[in-house]
Amino acid sequence: MTSSIDALMTDFGALLTEVETLLQRANNASGANADAIQSELETKLLAAKQRMLDLEGPAADAAKAVKQATENYVHQNPWQSIGIAAAVGFLAGVILSRK
Repeated sequence: MTSSIDALMTDFGALLTEVETLLQRANNASGANADAIQSELETKLLAAKQRMLDLEGPAADAAKAVKQATENYVHQNPWQSIGIAAAVGFLAGVILSRK
């Protein structure tokens, strides 16, 4: 999952660079050149949108798996879960009270 996020961040960094370049070209272009640049920009944005949609399914599946694993752990270990929740709450209180 992390590699997918890293790949997505890399893709969007490259997309932003390409969009900036296209926008600079569009400022200097006119007529048919401007139309070609607009078309290229739309193509790149649609590709980025499709990439996001492709990653949405696996991300949702991973979130559901984590949710199910958490629910199973809590049902199998209720007292440990209460202890963990209390410890996290205590630590959060300590950290927030110091600020």
